[in-house]
Amino acid sequence: MALPKVTRTKTEHHTPCDACGADLRFAPGQEKLLCDHCGHEQAIPRALGRGQSGLVELPLEAGLLARLPGDAMQDSRTLRCPNCAALIEITGANHAGQCPFCATPVVTDTGLMRQIKPQGVVPFALTEAEAHAALSKWLAGLWFAPSGLTQYARKGRKMTGVYAPFWTFDAETRSYYTGARGDAYYETEQVQVEVNGRWETRTEQVRRVNWTPVAGRVARDFDDVVIYASRSLPPAYMAALQPWDLSALTPYSPDYLAGFEAEGYTVALAEGHDQARTEMARVIDMDVRRDIGGDKQRVASINTDFSAETFKHILLPIWTAAYKYRDTSYRFVVNAQTGQVRGDRPWSAWKIAFAVILAAIAVGLGVWLYNNQQY
Repeated sequence: MALPKVTRTKTEHHTPCDACGADLRFAPGQEKLLCDHCGHEQAIPRALGRGQSGLVELPLEAGLLARLPGDAMQDSRTLRCPNCAALIEITGANHAGQCPFCATPVVTDTGLMRQIKPQGVVPFALTEAEAHAALSKWLAGLWFAPSGLTQYARKGRKMTGVYAPFWTFDAETRSYYTGARGDAYYETEQVQVEVNGRWETRTEQVRRVNWTPVAGRVARDFDDVVIYASRSLPPAYMAALQPWDLSALTPYSPDYLAGFEAEGYTVALAEGHDQARTEMARVIDMDVRRDIGGDKQRVASINTDFSAETFKHILLPIWTAAYKYRDTSYRFVVNAQTGQVRGDRPWSAWKIAFAVILAAIAVGLGVWLYNNQQY
């Protein structure tokens, strides 16, 4: 059966001020929109307030088969970075001049893209100033980091607020396993040891393991397994920004995007689902080992049945900074909910060389003092 034809229209996140008509922006940590032109404050409708109420879980099978209802999809105009492949949505009159993740000044207009609409968003909690403070503190705490980079970052360099795309997956699982349980016991043995050039016989307790075949089943319900849905930042960066407090998720509204950029997902739903299954398998393996018990465990096989699988596309807030210092680019990201920081590890060759020289002087002085004490 042919699917109905969908007319694609450009969607822009443009929220005008009721007082002057200028663009409003979302105020981090507050439930309101601000106008930088006239100072007017405008509340976000209460129905869109924080909390889980109203969030919609989508059936995974329909998503994988591209059979979601029309209201679960949206068309958006995007810009693609040719360096890191970030996909940035154009919101209102905001057109990216450079990539917020790697500072590449040229981005390519990809036109309209048909994608799954976000079901939820965690609004920004930290302001740009607070993100700057967190970044400066993180840089100051790094050993052998260039002092100039820390000062450069503190000089009011702009940070960009970006809503990063994520998938969340739910599933009910029932797993059947086979393996072996290892129970430790000790045996007394006589061993020969050399003491001051002479061999002596000693009694020692030697640890042994008795293995018993086992089989059983475990069950676990997974709720909101979070998978980063982009490749613009290394997975280690996003993992370091965890945990996210998803209790702050609120139903998606373009109002929360006012004044910020939003990144489109580049990790397809199917690939995200595979990553989530891998995360679930890791947890199930730990459940199996706990169920086996004993001092050691051997897992021969785990067969898992998945049911009631659903997913959401959500947006989580980060502040990004891409600085070019002495011909080297550095990328930093700040969790705009918790203030956790991760970025490229800068090294100062001068500081390292100075530390090596000091260490060599200390060693030389120690040797000199030791030799003098011998005479």
